[in-house]
Amino acid sequence: MNGLSDRRGFLRYAAGASLGAAAMLSGCGRIGFLGPKKLPPPEEEGLLSREPESLYAPHGRPGDWLNPWWPNPNSVWDFWRMRFFYRNEWLEAKSRPPNVARVVNDGSYLAKPERSLSITWVGHCTFVVKDGPDTWLTDPHFGDRAFWPKRLHPPGVPLEAIPPDAFAVLSHNHYDHMNAWTVDHLPETVKWFVPMGLAGWLRERGRGRVVELDWWQSARHGRWKLTCLPAQHWSNRFGMGRDSTLWCSWLVESESRKLFFGGDSGYFQGFAEYGRKFGPIDVAMLPIGAWAPRWFMRYSHLSPAEAYRAFGELRARWMLPMHWGTFDLTNEPMDQPPKGLRRVVRSAGGDPGAVRILSIGERWHMPG
Repeated sequence: MNGLSDRRGFLRYAAGASLGAAAMLSGCGRIGFLGPKKLPPPEEEGLLSREPESLYAPHGRPGDWLNPWWPNPNSVWDFWRMRFFYRNEWLEAKSRPPNVARVVNDGSYLAKPERSLSITWVGHCTFVVKDGPDTWLTDPHFGDRAFWPKRLHPPGVPLEAIPPDAFAVLSHNHYDHMNAWTVDHLPETVKWFVPMGLAGWLRERGRGRVVELDWWQSARHGRWKLTCLPAQHWSNRFGMGRDSTLWCSWLVESESRKLFFGGDSGYFQGFAEYGRKFGPIDVAMLPIGAWAPRWFMRYSHLSPAEAYRAFGELRARWMLPMHWGTFDLTNEPMDQPPKGLRRVVRSAGGDPGAVRILSIGERWHMPG
């Protein structure tokens, strides 16, 4: 089964953690459901006053990275509280099967050059971008699990359809973004662009065509320029220390295209800075799911409303939502994020045609 070795290792690690948690709880008497941690207003946290200069500040060192504008406020206790002692308001809605559309796509179009740019949603944060003779992927995940959560639908494109000259960008090492089974089964000739600390993991798996970048560094691949950009997130994985590898977003641009891949991020001043520095951007691939409960997820995941705000600040023409409908990761129903996004666009008086909510396997051709 895909990811089995990763899960076995985690279970050995989790056994010790669970014993410690049980000992802690046994001394607490009877514990009921706890309310959410109280968050200060954004203006008190400084969220509205952070200057873009902090995006260029030192952000730790190899093996110990951080977000200099706002170090992660969530503690281990906050995680346990969210998982086990917080009443999920979405329980009734989550009892119903999610409505996530899927279309058939055999990926055969990837074998030959195309005249225009198209983007196909494979699921979660995996897109396949086809532009002329070039094919590239974002956070490739064709496996059947994100460590523990099981995939709702098969991938929108067969992995076997990915051509051997493709390249891929990785945003960080979480199991729903960096999938060992996928890396092992994609062609060895695929070239990888990754943030600091992840090149060694790929090379250990026999993938030597890898370029590792720090924030604000760029690399070339044919006619494409790839720039590694700050994101407000964190990293953790069995066998890798917490925040020991970097996380990022990506700007991938050619002489005629600019595409932004957000990876995972909470809302922060980076989006406005990228719009100012790089805009206008053609397409912004932005996460909208795994946002509840807000008191815990706010730091590292965009809500649909925040994602739409980021889309505007990026000065992008089209938004492709992602990070929903594939793995059940947090409290909200798997099909809630696009519903919430549609409401946000309506209430803002925005152009619904600029927000392309794709079905799994759907191929979207970028106009002109």
